[in-house]
Amino acid sequence: MSEQHKYRATDKMSDLICDNYSLLMVMSRFGLSLGFGDKNVKDVCEAQNVDCQTFLAVANFISEEQYSYTGGEHSFSISALMDYLKRAHSYFLDFNLPAIRRKLIEAIDCSEQDNDVAYLILKFFDEYAKEVRRHMEYENEAVFTYVDQLLQGRLSEGYNITTFASKHNQIDTKLKELKNIIIKYYPEKENNNLLNAVLFDIFNCEQDLASHCQVEDYMFVPAVAQIEKKLKDEQ
Repeated sequence: MSEQHKYRATDKMSDLICDNYSLLMVMSRFGLSLGFGDKNVKDVCEAQNVDCQTFLAVANFISEEQYSYTGGEHSFSISALMDYLKRAHSYFLDFNLPAIRRKLIEAIDCSEQDNDVAYLILKFFDEYAKEVRRHMEYENEAVFTYVDQLLQGRLSEGYNITTFASKHNQIDTKLKELKNIIIKYYPEKENNNLLNAVLFDIFNCEQDLASHCQVEDYMFVPAVAQIEKKLKDEQ
C-alpha cells in the first residue's frame, strides 16, 4: 500500500461508506452486512469473520487507485481476496447484468416493426454478457483452482499466473461500443427517462468492471506470482 494509508482499521466503518459510497460494493463482496452502528472497521470485520487487512487493502486500492504490490507477508490474504473476487463475479453474472438487461428491454421498444436498432442493442448486450460469463467462469474454475493448489504448496508444470494475466483482456471495452450505439443511433423520441437510467447503469457497470480487473491485475496477480516464485525457489 502507498505510504499514506487512506483508511485504517480504527476508522468507523460508517465513515468509510459516507466518504466513498462505492465501498458499499466492496463491503457486500466481502460478505459484510449493514447495521454496524458506530463500530470501527476492525470490529466490524472481526464480528463477521472477514480478514480486516484484505478488506482495507481493497478499500484503499479502490479509493486511491495507486497501488504497488510490496509483497509484505501481512499485506493481505490471498484466499480472502479470492472469496472477494468470486462474490464480485456472482454479483455481475447473477444480479447486475440481468438487471441491466431487464431495464434495457423496458427502455427500448422492441415491439415496433422497424426498430432494428433496438434488436441490435439487445443482441449486442447479450453477446457481451456471454463474453463476461465465459471470462469469469474461466477464472472461477481454472485460475482459482490453480491458486488453491499453490496455497497447498503444489506447483503446476504447464500453467502459471502470467498465462492468465496475458489472456486477461479488459472485458469492459465492449460496453463502450454498446453505449455509443445507444447514445448515437437510438431513434429520437420524447425524453426517455428509462433509457437514460439504463445508460447510467451501463456507465456504472463499466467503471465497476474496470476497477474489478485492476484489483485482479495489480493485487491478485503479483501476490500469486510471488507464491509461485517462493515455491520454485524451495524446489
